[in-house]
Amino acid sequence: MDFAESGPTWLKQPEVATCVIDTLLLAAQDWGLYELHAWVVMSNHVHVLLTPHKAVEDVTRSVKKTSARRANLILSRTGRPFWQDESYDHWVRDAKEFERIAGYIEWNPVRAGLVKRPEDWPWSSASETRQEGRSGTCPTAAQ
Repeated sequence: MDFAESGPTWLKQPEVATCVIDTLLLAAQDWGLYELHAWVVMSNHVHVLLTPHKAVEDVTRSVKKTSARRANLILSRTGRPFWQDESYDHWVRDAKEFERIAGYIEWNPVRAGLVKRPEDWPWSSASETRQEGRSGTCPTAAQ
């Protein structure tokens, strides 16, 4: 059951979700934009917990731009926005809040009734099947 209440649900397509994850990993591992701690891709939104090494606006713009190009190639969409303009940023103030937010992110698919355990959702940092590296199956898109 999908509890998406608004917006397009392109992210429920495995190829699109995988490319978003690959972009998150690319931005952390290759571009050095942030340290990536926890993430989940749901059908119409993404949650990410990271420590930025650049301005949050620059991080968001880079990740959204690249993932949008890749997703739109998969979806055969051109010249149309993929992501909404807004994002909801929150500064983590201490270790207790960090753990609470990481848990909130990884338990999102469980609360939505999609899986019984966080590690069962393949598009999450909690996934038992997710490897650390990128899949290499995403269309190439310039930054």
